[in-house]
Amino acid sequence: MGESNMGDQNVLYGKNKSMGRKQEEITTCIKPVTKRSASGCNWEAYKDIVYTEESNYDKKKNHSTKKSSNKFQKFKKSNNVSLLEMGNTMKEDKKYDHTMAENNKKITKLIAMDCEMVGIGDGSESMIARVSIVNKFGYCLYDKYVKPREKVQDYRTAVSGIYPHHLKNGEEFSIVQKEVADILRGRILVGHALKNDLAVLFLSHPWRSLRDTSRYKPFRQITKANTPSLKRLASELLGIEIQVGEHNSVEDARVAMQLYMLYRTKWESEIYSKR
Repeated sequence: MGESNMGDQNVLYGKNKSMGRKQEEITTCIKPVTKRSASGCNWEAYKDIVYTEESNYDKKKNHSTKKSSNKFQKFKKSNNVSLLEMGNTMKEDKKYDHTMAENNKKITKLIAMDCEMVGIGDGSESMIARVSIVNKFGYCLYDKYVKPREKVQDYRTAVSGIYPHHLKNGEEFSIVQKEVADILRGRILVGHALKNDLAVLFLSHPWRSLRDTSRYKPFRQITKANTPSLKRLASELLGIEIQVGEHNSVEDARVAMQLYMLYRTKWESEIYSKR
């Protein structure tokens, strides 16, 4: 992977004029970012927004059980409608938008995450080294390297793209874990093999809010693989080549989101039909 090109505002997603104002599931808008840290992290631009959301969330938890239940039912109903009405955006327009309208730089209800890991212990045990989060449009909301908590035995650079200097200048694990947890709260998380990413972060997420491209049955049927790789899915379903050499967690998160959007209507209808 090497250093990611975080300054690049290009995304993998096409403009979909049919979506328009129907994107009611999108929450708070992020102000334009003109300057980023070395890692390309946009956290400074919207951390206050996320913390405000967290505070409001905690206040709601203190309401009576009856009120909370009613609000949840309304929230659930409204989101069911929006998810199903949004439609298959990637299928309708596969052209990429290289200008990135400010409207797309938002913290959305849908986010995708990918992590890179290094080896500790005998080298086979994994530890978080980098975590990247993008919104539904592929805009990079969060990207940080993480300081090691144990001695690194294998940087796995050929695959992870992680070098010693990345971790030396990284963020403390406890801080990254808290920030990621705040972003994930109340949102639908998309990714590939999310079980592994959440494990190295020592976090959990409601299974109903997980959209894992490595476990989606139609993807398994198409590729005829029990656990299809993200690289293969990108090649066969999107017609793009990724992970040539070192991986890029931002790119992988974007591809996972694009795969989800390709089958979004079908995926969501299957989920809600089981409830």
